[in-house]
Amino acid sequence: MNWENIAGQENLKKLLRDSIAENRVSHAQLFTGKEGYGTLPIVLAYAKEVLSRENEHAASKVEHLNHLDLHFSFPVFTDSRNSLSKNKFEEFREMIMASPYASYDDWTAFLESENKQLFISADEIDDQNQKFALKSFEGGTKILVVWRADKMNVAAANKFLKFLEEPPAKTIILLTAESTNDILPTILSRTQVVEIPRIHDEDLKVYLKKNFSVSDEKIREITHQAQGNLNDAIKLLNSGTKDEEFEKLFIQWVRDAFMVKKKPGFLKNIILWAREIAGWNREKQKNFLNYCSEIFRLALLQNYQSEDLVYKKIEAHGFNWAGFSKFISGANIENILEEISIADLHLTRNGNPKIIWTDLGIKLSRYIHKNT
Repeated sequence: MNWENIAGQENLKKLLRDSIAENRVSHAQLFTGKEGYGTLPIVLAYAKEVLSRENEHAASKVEHLNHLDLHFSFPVFTDSRNSLSKNKFEEFREMIMASPYASYDDWTAFLESENKQLFISADEIDDQNQKFALKSFEGGTKILVVWRADKMNVAAANKFLKFLEEPPAKTIILLTAESTNDILPTILSRTQVVEIPRIHDEDLKVYLKKNFSVSDEKIREITHQAQGNLNDAIKLLNSGTKDEEFEKLFIQWVRDAFMVKKKPGFLKNIILWAREIAGWNREKQKNFLNYCSEIFRLALLQNYQSEDLVYKKIEAHGFNWAGFSKFISGANIENILEEISIADLHLTRNGNPKIIWTDLGIKLSRYIHKNT
């Protein structure tokens, strides 16, 4: 990954490059931010810069993730042998080479392991300790990239702490996580935290226009929806017919939610609706939640007469967008978005999707009429 291929983040890129040029590279750094903001691409470009300054031939090896002094740890599930990253490295490499902004949910889907728990194990830390006890292959720096360090279990975190406290000579440890919330305080205290902000909208637009053949109007729409997350933006570009499916199911949900108050029999329709969505993979379910959140926000803007900010409306299948928008206001938008956020959290934690979607579907019928 080259610096110039990273979307935006110019100030941070300059800061990191200057730290290398001035020999101010901390031996342990934690990069926090959503994967779609560029967390891993920035780490890879950083590692490439460090290794290339020692050996000019290192660049292409890092770009293909096959440099012998660049090691990776990432969450995997336990197979018949153990829970070691090296067992799934080729799969990880394939995903990152195709999409360096890929998320943890993408990784779960890539492994087709949605019913399995992915984590970084104590065995993984032992395996990395053995690797770093050896001399570097090229005689220079050895780098360990721990992707999603917040997925370490307790045993792994405690062993990793010892590795941080007494790292081998000429070792750089680069960790990534969405936030510091699930990182042991003792690990935090021994790392330099680098926060990766969301990508500025203008930078996202420039990147999309440069790399995809798409209209300015579509780029504007996607930029609004992506909220500075390039991974989400690319998925929106590639969604195609998925948006039509989401639109249809959103309309069905809203119409049944309106009718339940007068005709309780429509509750059965919501249950059937929930069962259909629960059959999707988790990534698609979470994408639909994001879609619903965005539509409710746009409806609120429509209701408050901010039409210049409403970049997308639902007008298919006889749906009355203006009429629907009148029911979304300050009186209920907070409740609706909070319930969607809770559903997303429960899905992330492997809750029962049928229960999650049924509960969400019924709660909308309660809040949709709370507009005064």
